[in-house]
Amino acid sequence: MPKQRTSKTVAKRVKITKSGKVKFWRSGWSHYKSGKSTKWKRQIRKPSIIRNKGWEKIVKDSLKRSP
Repeated sequence: MPKQRTSKTVAKRVKITKSGKVKFWRSGWSHYKSGKSTKWKRQIRKPSIIRNKGWEKIVKDSLKRSP
């Protein structure tokens, strides 16, 4: 049976904080910003935390696998 490997696509897009939360960066920042509100642009610059425990478990499990 082959080894389970870390999902590199997930590893490039998220980080696990010191307290164990999953931090990710929101999409939609690269272009077409002229029609967006200033509040939206300010909020999208900062990373977000995954609040859904089901998604958090899926992400952590895909990062936990040994290479």
